[in-house]
Amino acid sequence: MLGVSQVTTSFAQSDSAQNGEKVIEEVVVTGIRGSLRGALEEKRQSDNLVEVIRAEDIGKLPDQNLAEVLENVTGIQITREAGVGTGVQIRGTNANRTEINGVSTVGSGSGRSGIDFEDVSAAIIAAVEVTKAPEAKTIEGSVGGTINLRTIRPLELQEPLAVVRVQGENSSLSTDSTFTPRLSGTYGTNWENDAGSWGIVASASYSEQDVTAFRPRADRDNLVAADSGAASAQSFDFMPIQFLIQDYDNLEYETTNFAGTLEWAPNDDVKFYLDAIINDQERLQESSRIQASGISDLRNVAAPATFETVNFGSLEGSNGVQNLGSIQAALTGIIPIEEGGGDGNLRFSGDTGSRISESEIFRLGTDWHITDRLTAKFELSTSSNDTSTPSFNTTLNFINPNAPTNSSNENGTPFVYDLTGGSLTWGIAQNAEGGPSTAQLLDPANVVLRDVQQSQNRAENAEDAFRTDFTLDLDWSGITSLDFGFRRNETSSLRDQITSSVGLRSLDDAPRGNLFSSVLTAGPNNFNEADGRELYVPDFLVIDPELVNSDPQAVLAVLNSAIAANNAITGSDREPISSPTSSTSAFFDIEEETNALYAQANFEAGIFRGNVGVRYLETDITSNAFAELNGVVSPTSSTSSYDFVLPRINLAANVRDDLVVRAGWGKDIRRPNFDDLSSAFTFSTSPNPAVELGNPALEPEEVTSFDVSAEWYFAPSSVFSVGYFNKKRTGLFVRNEESPFEDPVTGFRDITAPCEQGGIFNPIADINVFGPVGVGVCVPSSQTINGAGETTQDGFEFAFQYDLADFEDQLGWASGFGVIANYTIQEFSGGDSYLSATSRASDVFESLGNTDVDLRAQLIDLSENSYNFTLYYEKYGLSARMRYTWREAYRSEDFGSTSSFPWGFPVVQEDRGQLNASISYDVNENLNVGIEAVNLTEEEVTQSCVNEGALLCFQGLTDRRITIGATYRF
Repeated sequence: MLGVSQVTTSFAQSDSAQNGEKVIEEVVVTGIRGSLRGALEEKRQSDNLVEVIRAEDIGKLPDQNLAEVLENVTGIQITREAGVGTGVQIRGTNANRTEINGVSTVGSGSGRSGIDFEDVSAAIIAAVEVTKAPEAKTIEGSVGGTINLRTIRPLELQEPLAVVRVQGENSSLSTDSTFTPRLSGTYGTNWENDAGSWGIVASASYSEQDVTAFRPRADRDNLVAADSGAASAQSFDFMPIQFLIQDYDNLEYETTNFAGTLEWAPNDDVKFYLDAIINDQERLQESSRIQASGISDLRNVAAPATFETVNFGSLEGSNGVQNLGSIQAALTGIIPIEEGGGDGNLRFSGDTGSRISESEIFRLGTDWHITDRLTAKFELSTSSNDTSTPSFNTTLNFINPNAPTNSSNENGTPFVYDLTGGSLTWGIAQNAEGGPSTAQLLDPANVVLRDVQQSQNRAENAEDAFRTDFTLDLDWSGITSLDFGFRRNETSSLRDQITSSVGLRSLDDAPRGNLFSSVLTAGPNNFNEADGRELYVPDFLVIDPELVNSDPQAVLAVLNSAIAANNAITGSDREPISSPTSSTSAFFDIEEETNALYAQANFEAGIFRGNVGVRYLETDITSNAFAELNGVVSPTSSTSSYDFVLPRINLAANVRDDLVVRAGWGKDIRRPNFDDLSSAFTFSTSPNPAVELGNPALEPEEVTSFDVSAEWYFAPSSVFSVGYFNKKRTGLFVRNEESPFEDPVTGFRDITAPCEQGGIFNPIADINVFGPVGVGVCVPSSQTINGAGETTQDGFEFAFQYDLADFEDQLGWASGFGVIANYTIQEFSGGDSYLSATSRASDVFESLGNTDVDLRAQLIDLSENSYNFTLYYEKYGLSARMRYTWREAYRSEDFGSTSSFPWGFPVVQEDRGQLNASISYDVNENLNVGIEAVNLTEEEVTQSCVNEGALLCFQGLTDRRITIGATYRF
């Protein structure tokens, strides 16, 4: 949309004549209105389609989180992790670029979108610019658009500035009830001396954030047929409970940001500049999971008490559109202990670790007016990110003292579930036969160590670039100027997975908790605070997450001491748990070299203005990894290259003084993520997750875009706009899932390589229920491929902004109101890649008369409909804003603590809206106090499997975050 905006921007309305006539009136507009007006004017004067958000004051964008700032823009939707904005989709795609002051950024992962938005504080950003229609000089690599985060330029300051902001944030679901600090400040000034004009700006911020979300899960992807003869069989086919999880996510952020700029203009023709952006973040994870596992073995025994009808709707696949029909599913019931005491198993897991990310961006350049008609820009830049993700994840098995035991280190516990009312609630059936008491659940002697997974993974991404840009002013048949230039960049991405995974599967090998009780603690017991549920698991033990994060080696020493003590008791020869080691099969080091040339003619004639140009690039890739054959590790290297010609044209017409019509057409590419280019892969001990395989032959997508829009500036600071966009993509990146065959009678998979009937052989995976006891089994595989055919994204964008400030005489105090609204409708079609249903899902579909069910690959995170509505008020020193954001259901790959697609397909995240609000007051010209709220109504996330509104399988219960604070301007 236009700009929902903010950065203190002054606009003067003056009536001055040319020959020194005095200014008779000057009105300076600041605050929300000033930022909106400045952003709108910047959009209006641009030759191509851009959206701008400016901060209303130094370090005061509309939201604390940059992803949530961008959500204000028409055509932009965001995804959240534990309620915090992390991903940005422009026109339905995550395939975008992020720059800071025009410099490419690199992220902490293997993606191409650039720096992670949670790594950068909005407090150091002065404006956000989104380019939807690129020019020839726009760096290639984006499908939806390019996001440029802009900092303050010191030589543009009209007066010195010094601002300090102090805030505190509170999460409604955190067990820590205190306010976490947010501190930021900016200082800037400029001056002149004999050497010329100088300017300096420095912004810094420090913040802590404690974010909590609850994610319950219930799997019902199995079948009990009416004619099966099972004890649980009904007169109809139904889906029993397959798996239950209570997932407690807790993330604690500590972020430090710095942005600094030095500018020097020795004369009017030359300016030198040096920018530095430094971001450090440590994100601690202290999450826990409670699992009811092995209950699939009781599907033929445990008959549900009540059922619900699940309508799967229809799916478009390789066989056309298939109406999948309806089936009954377990709704309420009790799952007893299996005869003999084996299943279901109660497990307590601690997902503990951190993400330590350091990014640096430096830019050194000069703007040079070589002649009256020729200007040049020379720039060197470097962008880097080093991220390590140490983790120490553990799982404890609860050994129910009320159930029989055997040589296995797990036995049965009864469970109760109630999925009525759209809520996935379950717990331990303490009143059922064999049900454990609270004291027994919290007794260290009743838990044993099952798994210890350690990692010290590291990722290093970097890009060094040199660019030179020239502008030649012309006056030739409407051609006003010619832009041309060259850019060379060297990009690298390195991954080193340093891991250790130990599984203890026998009772003799697994030490009991009383041997390591010094590192055990009770887990969080507030899982009911988000929705008031009565049925959950409040009493369980985990290895102390704070101790793990502060001193993992001490925890490891305690566990190894417990193993040694247990060996003395049981006679086991279990070896100690070792520290993590580098995995050669998961290592890669990829380097790219790109040279790009562009030429662009800018024109203006009558009511028309715009540009036409072409960008040419060539890229060379070297991919380094390791291959392991018969225990021998050897380095491997492969090279590839490609080149593209990317024409681009933009046209704007000032049809009337208040009406601008735009059109744009151009081509771009989207390079594959680095991990998709690697031939390395890694295995886990679980037989469920799909093994991620690289594809060194993967090629870039090619994107052809068309835009047309009209903008009616019907009043000051006001606009109504409507636009249409169309993007055709070839070689779309899609995931190809391949599942191993499972015997329909026994449920067993192939346990020998090379898995002729599908999947890939995992030599270290637990066979679990997929065969006899042991390790080594065929597991699912997943690989990114270039989808066949052509796909299309198109849609309409509507935006409205209206400010009542000009009606003060008529409305009085009510003239302080203004509204901003936008609406986007879009769709995705085409593609010839399909995702296959899992074997268990296929059994369910076949019972409904459907064979070979698959799904045409969808664009992840695309909502067909979305809107924002903002109501603001600014008058008498009071500034208030309330924004409601809504987006329609979309396919998602974020569905809790599993990496394999449920049912073989991405889940559907159902419709969701969120309300944010803020209010501040100017106590005097220096001091401002305020309060902000995110997710005021604590809207939950609801996810369905197979289809929208079909089978409820995941939930996300998110927190409300309140921030209070004060700003002082010196």
